[in-house]
Amino acid sequence: MGKHASLTRNVDSKGRLTLGESFANRTVIVEERGGGEVWVCLARVIPEREAWLYEDEQAEASVRLGLNQARKGKFAPKGPDLKAAARLADQLRDD
Repeated sequence: MGKHASLTRNVDSKGRLTLGESFANRTVIVEERGGGEVWVCLARVIPEREAWLYEDEQAEASVRLGLNQARKGKFAPKGPDLKAAARLADQLRDD
């Protein structure tokens, strides 16, 4: 189907519409625009617990930078100091 192709489909008695195989297993947004117009747009869903990342430009940029560096094999020359982290954790423990 082309960019602006039109299809004629019938809605069944339960209000269901079959869009075709290209929409199979995809998430869509169905928008009623008035005047009998309905728009169906492909969508991606972001879990609520992850939405903050896309709302914080600095955090998103930092994550994207890290992912790009990892893709290129650019890792920190020295890993984290786990012994120092364990000492700090011991100091912070509540009794």
